[in-house]
Amino acid sequence: MAKKNTVPSTLLNGLITENPTFTLMLGMCPTLGVTTAAMNGIGMGLATTFVLVCSNLFISLLRNIIPDKVRIPSYIIVIASFVTMVDLFMQAFLPDLRSALGSYIPLIVVNCIIFARAESFAAKNPPLLSLADGLGMGIGFTISITLLAAIRELFGTGTIFGAQVMPESYQPMGIMTQVPGGFITLGLMMILANAARKSIQKRRAARKEAAA
Repeated sequence: MAKKNTVPSTLLNGLITENPTFTLMLGMCPTLGVTTAAMNGIGMGLATTFVLVCSNLFISLLRNIIPDKVRIPSYIIVIASFVTMVDLFMQAFLPDLRSALGSYIPLIVVNCIIFARAESFAAKNPPLLSLADGLGMGIGFTISITLLAAIRELFGTGTIFGAQVMPESYQPMGIMTQVPGGFITLGLMMILANAARKSIQKRRAARKEAAA
């Protein structure tokens, strides 16, 4: 018998079981492209979360109305509408952050995370679950890339969120602010995340066996 989705389990799914960055490996372009500074990471993550939540909700509400033959163009229109809102908001109120993120904000329209959740979840589930899925995936993505960005910024410039952390004698590791540093840091974080997830799964399995 298939396990029924609930709001809490759906929300936690994006944080741990199917983390978009460390497990599903989706959205790698912004993950590696903008994570040279922690502020960029949290800005990109929150923008993506907003689009995920809103697009999931609307696509779920319209799932029985949108004809199957035009579902992809319909998803693009819905997603692009919310991306435009985010872009205009950032241009008006967060121009420096918008400038730092550059073309990655408009490219949220074709982000694999957004399309994957729209096609595999929102189009098949009710609005509340779809909203929880978008929020869970968005928070999971935000936490992942913010951690990645903070580590790269710390070792690459000696700061976190622009505040000096390392002593003045620290020699910054230039590679951490470059693409190779992003790949290395992401790979190491994926190893740790996968090890932690497997450990959690083993503990849960052991508890179930003990309870049985």
